[in-house]
Amino acid sequence: MAEVSSDAQWHEPEDWNEQGKLPRNAGVPSANVVGSLNITAAATDPGLLDLPWHKALVDWPEEYLAALPRGISRHVVRFAHLSGSVIAIKETSEHIAHHEYQVLRRLQRMDVPCVEPVAVIGGRATPDGDELDPVLVTRHLKFSLPYRALFSQKLRRDTLTRLIDAQALLLVRLHLIGFYWGDVSLSNTLFRRDAGAFAAYLVDAETGELYPSLSSGQREYDLEIARVNIAGELMDLLEGGLIEEQVDPLATSERIMDSYRRLWNELTGKETFGAGDRWRVGARIRRLNELGFDVEEYSINTEPEGSRIHLQPKVVDAGHHPRRLIRLTGLDVQENQARRLLNDIDQYRAEYYPHLDEEISAHSWLTHVFEPIVRAIPRELAGKLEPAEVVHQVLEHRWYMSEQQDRNVPLAETLQSYLDDVLRHRRDEAAILLNPDTQTLKALQGQDPES
Repeated sequence: MAEVSSDAQWHEPEDWNEQGKLPRNAGVPSANVVGSLNITAAATDPGLLDLPWHKALVDWPEEYLAALPRGISRHVVRFAHLSGSVIAIKETSEHIAHHEYQVLRRLQRMDVPCVEPVAVIGGRATPDGDELDPVLVTRHLKFSLPYRALFSQKLRRDTLTRLIDAQALLLVRLHLIGFYWGDVSLSNTLFRRDAGAFAAYLVDAETGELYPSLSSGQREYDLEIARVNIAGELMDLLEGGLIEEQVDPLATSERIMDSYRRLWNELTGKETFGAGDRWRVGARIRRLNELGFDVEEYSINTEPEGSRIHLQPKVVDAGHHPRRLIRLTGLDVQENQARRLLNDIDQYRAEYYPHLDEEISAHSWLTHVFEPIVRAIPRELAGKLEPAEVVHQVLEHRWYMSEQQDRNVPLAETLQSYLDDVLRHRRDEAAILLNPDTQTLKALQGQDPES
């Protein structure tokens, strides 16, 4: 165990209403005592004190580290074990560490997809009294991967497209709540599989600022940063032989501009139509729901002559499908996963319990469909995918089997086929790259795998 002074201090930041960047001295604990630690954290985890904070991150012993894939970063970043979970530790300046910690906490409270902040640790010093940089500690997002790890041999064009679409959706969500990122890139994002697509999570917020709302200029500048950074990252991948040669980095990076503007217009644009076309209100809301956004209210402004209606929904949050699913079943899953599971719940109800309340039929579905699938996964395959993704894939597998065989394939038969023919041959995403091969390590570090 590392020796830590008994005067280590825990601080809970209080200024949550500060807009934009915090003043350099706001809420930053002093670290005048050599050998002591100043720890800012929402909840104390005694395991933090067992880590070797008296050493620079580059010198940490292997026994403390978790061998997970890291994205490219300007800072020294390491993964470490903490109380049965994995944390990411980043050495940075004191002001940046506290700023990013508070920004991430505020984003979490707003249900924005981002990593969970754990602590800021300052007052670090070597046994000889040499000062060490403070660190920001975040919790590793389980089943997530940096974009460089999302490949088998080479990243295909359609995979790149899905990554950029996920990045665009994340950027739209951030801009809707008034968050200016300032350093949008694939490297500053983690990706999780979400029912065949990808869900993007913000992992680096040190340049971010939160405002009541963003101007068009702020949004466009953030978007331009994304376009330039993604083009550079794709050029790097192309040079390393990690994407298909026919992929045009510049043209591919332009897609984020198109995806962003399409999403933004759908979410915020006004719509005008005749008074006889009121059905368009429901159609617009359904389109927003399909994008994963809920509509709490909308305003309809009729012109003086009463012949036309202007519709502008007020989109207040993301997560329509996950919220409905968690209300019905208690399952907390990704957007696309929730949509697919809800479709199955609705079909299950229509087939077996058409006259029952949806909450009762959803509970029956949970008992007779979801839980049996999860329990049937052998222990040695349990780390391949998270449970909700497994159930989604089993349901998709059943649909394909039924279509191919022109019959309704029973769930038990589908499950056995999926386990034998699909899941058993997948890479383990829960522990992916815990023991990476040489080629994968080189790719993650930006080296040529063939060198």
